[in-house]
Amino acid sequence: MIIDTHVHVYPPDVIQDFEKISEREDYFGLLSHGKVHKWATIEDVIVQMDEDGIDQSWIFGFAFKDLELCRYCNNYVIEGVKKYPDRLKGFAVVPPLARGSEEEILRCADEGLVGVGELFPGGQHFNIDDVRQTWRFVGASQEARMTLLFHTAEPVGHDYPGKGNVGPKEAAQFCINHPEAKVIFAHFGGGLWLYELMPEMKKYLQNARYDTAALPWLYQPQIFQAIIGAGILEKMFYGSDFPILSFERYKKIFNQIFGEKEGVDNLLGENAAKFLLSRC
Repeated sequence: MIIDTHVHVYPPDVIQDFEKISEREDYFGLLSHGKVHKWATIEDVIVQMDEDGIDQSWIFGFAFKDLELCRYCNNYVIEGVKKYPDRLKGFAVVPPLARGSEEEILRCADEGLVGVGELFPGGQHFNIDDVRQTWRFVGASQEARMTLLFHTAEPVGHDYPGKGNVGPKEAAQFCINHPEAKVIFAHFGGGLWLYELMPEMKKYLQNARYDTAALPWLYQPQIFQAIIGAGILEKMFYGSDFPILSFERYKKIFNQIFGEKEGVDNLLGENAAKFLLSRC
């Protein structure tokens, strides 16, 4: 079973009105005007899944600063999950510091969504390493038995639209503050996985996982040799960052590193499936 854990979808109205929305949502404007940006509706995702042989996708809308825009995206995701219950799992987006975000998390859980994310700390102006800013929405997510997904990025290397300044240090502090939270850090956690080799951090990161979103643009394939050597391949999830990237780009990398070796099945789906079942 192949599970893509990092898939962006946009309601058709958001795609149509993106210029107008960009005027009041600066981070959305930054990303949507980027050279590599692409749009995808839920139907686009299903078509691509069939073409690539993807069994299940975890989908989410854009994490706006405006709760009403987030709610609009959440309703679209809810509709998609109900239409394709065997193909899609849905995540809710909320602005964590906005009044009403906790209620929206609980509403989305009641509607069948399984997580909260992908949240953009930089774009939504909150600090994941400040417990005063995170305890409320983490508490609501725990009450709703929802997995969290955060955008994180490597603190070195080239810059790009939306990279932000939330990396392994901030992500680690989030786990120290909330070791009970089931959390996925996108884009390899900005390198947080490396610190699983520190005994004290391994305890704090017990419930942390990492996805491979944007891998072809960030790392050489040999990163998986290091991950295997660190003994944490079981904590890695395949995530494409679709529609920006699709499975074909990743398949070449996985074939190069894994070939017929064990481990690729876990990376492509089994790790994520087990994690989702254990989120309770």
